[in-house]
Amino acid sequence: MNQIVLPRPKRSLLRTFRNLILGVAILFFSLSIATVLVYRWVPVLATPLMLLRSAEYIWKGERYPVKKDWVQLSEISIHLQKAVIASEDPKFLNHYGFDFEAIEKAIKRNKTNKRKLGASTISQQTAKNVFLYPARTYFRKGLEAYFTVLIELLWGKERILEVYLNVIELGPGLYGAEAAAQKFWKKKAINLTPSEAQLLAAILPNPRRWNPTRPTSFVLRRRSFARRNIQLLGPEYFKELVE
Repeated sequence: MNQIVLPRPKRSLLRTFRNLILGVAILFFSLSIATVLVYRWVPVLATPLMLLRSAEYIWKGERYPVKKDWVQLSEISIHLQKAVIASEDPKFLNHYGFDFEAIEKAIKRNKTNKRKLGASTISQQTAKNVFLYPARTYFRKGLEAYFTVLIELLWGKERILEVYLNVIELGPGLYGAEAAAQKFWKKKAINLTPSEAQLLAAILPNPRRWNPTRPTSFVLRRRSFARRNIQLLGPEYFKELVE
């Protein structure tokens, strides 16, 4: 007598689901790596933050058209390169994307302090600005870590710094060093003085609130902090940057 074998729909459904998840994962990794490789050479014309900010301004009825001019790292003042590193990520040229000491300090401090301390490196900020959306979730932080590893491996420090200085928000509708230099001082980014560069770096925590040409006492303290860090790090530390 022939035995009738009934199908097992649950097992078949599970296999289909696994294959779907595997296919989505392969597609995600393939596209993300390809995109990072493209941006290794191609200028980043727009970021998720730019699009979200533009939508926000339109919704509020405010007129802040995007101002952004892409330039090579060699066309950005060495003083600004030093200033953003000194103020935002003093270990940038030595770490591999993450400052674990700063992360540990931030975790300890944030347990007892309502005002949260961040520990994102320039590499992490670049990964977030170029590929992701602004949100404080573990999922987004996980994606940020993934893209940080990719750009550290596939771009290198000079390209990361170049992209960072071309896409960072420096005012309402204002993105990148060249557009900011033209807006605030009517000059090219390559011609920024040490003081101007340090003031520009000083407003990075809240560029929509502060203006480098009308610095508050807090911004002036941050400028002093950047200046002091540049001196402490010394010329040898910055020797690999584009002169």
